[in-house]
Amino acid sequence: MDSGDSRREQSPLIVDNLEIRTPKDYTRDVHILSCAFLLIFLAYGAAQNLETTVNTEGNLGTISLGILYLSFTCFSLIASLVVRVLGSKNALILGTTGYWLFVAANLVPSWYTMVPASFYLGFAASIIWVGEGTYLTSAALSHASNRNLPEATVIGSFNGEFWGFFASHQFVGNLISLAVLRDNKEGSTSGTTLLFIVFLCSMTLGTILMCFLHKEDGKGEKGPVDSSVNFYSHILSLLKSITTLLLDIRMLLIIPLIAYSGLQQAFVWAEFTNKIVTPALGVSGVGGAMAVYGAFDAICSLAAGRLTSGLSSITFIVSGGLVVQAIVFLWVLLKYSLTSGVLGTLYPLLMAALLGIGDGVLNTQLSALLGLLFKHDTEGAFAQLKVWQSASIAVVFFIYPYISLEAMLIIMLTGIFVSLVGFLFLTLLVEKAFYFSSS
Repeated sequence: MDSGDSRREQSPLIVDNLEIRTPKDYTRDVHILSCAFLLIFLAYGAAQNLETTVNTEGNLGTISLGILYLSFTCFSLIASLVVRVLGSKNALILGTTGYWLFVAANLVPSWYTMVPASFYLGFAASIIWVGEGTYLTSAALSHASNRNLPEATVIGSFNGEFWGFFASHQFVGNLISLAVLRDNKEGSTSGTTLLFIVFLCSMTLGTILMCFLHKEDGKGEKGPVDSSVNFYSHILSLLKSITTLLLDIRMLLIIPLIAYSGLQQAFVWAEFTNKIVTPALGVSGVGGAMAVYGAFDAICSLAAGRLTSGLSSITFIVSGGLVVQAIVFLWVLLKYSLTSGVLGTLYPLLMAALLGIGDGVLNTQLSALLGLLFKHDTEGAFAQLKVWQSASIAVVFFIYPYISLEAMLIIMLTGIFVSLVGFLFLTLLVEKAFYFSSS
């Protein structure tokens, strides 16, 4: 009887353990995370694209975005601590509230609604992105361990799926904007009000979906800090993490590439849509151009993720993406001029496609690279990613009214050169150590 009871008591534990460790659970969580981010960011991305168009009084839209990304930069410094205390799943869910409030503020846009919502979204964005990077990397490492697969391949595959879904938010969100605002009359707010209500519904579904994620990351799943000693130990750990990463030559060589990835995103949102697409296609054509951008971004993210197998493949893919974007910047700087007819419509769409390819490459490969090189401090590494990305974006939004397109293009080309040199030097520096540790 004792042995039979013992077996009955032990068997549920064995089943539970198998359920936790089955690889199928990790891929399920990647599907859920990808779909949730698509639902949330198809709303936020399209709303962000409309900010400088619908909130023009006193440059409310532009200033709100600048405040948002400045707040994002500052809070990213402590985001890793917040994620460690809350756990990555809880951080993901809390992070969605900032996006919801920002879109809701657009229903009654004013300095009293948009500025506080933008500031809070900076905090929410910092923890949702550090939580995403931590959760996805941990799931990939666990899946690779269970299946005896190369870590680089699984990390690349998981990031490819996630960023493929995420990139498609530009395509889906802008198509929704086009459909809802198609018959909207000049000066009418009824269409934008309906659009933002639709976006809030989408975000709510995404938040609900996020609740079905498993707490399987194995890192950061800690309860609230319950003593001052523990709190100060977390602060010291955070400061040590930031200092250690900033003294790590690998991170220093990656930072220019991270900063450039933020610059190129802000260039598309601010400069490209307003100074290239709008003169050629009109305001109504912005949604179509961004849909093309999002479609190629998504396709390239999926393809780049599948092709990722290690540092060599990451180097090749990133270099190709940077060259593609450099071609666009040189084209606009040296040869492009506004034309009429079919070519006048085709050129901005072709540029949007090429810029989307570059963005898809940078998103997937930067996440995979950080996951591979800093898997013992993923929260800190992804916090650094968002610090430098958001700082670059904030700078562009604040200087946008005062800088010419030509000057911005020179900055972008300089950014490509510096980041590519640093990245190639990183490859030479760590390639042998990387393969040794993964073999």
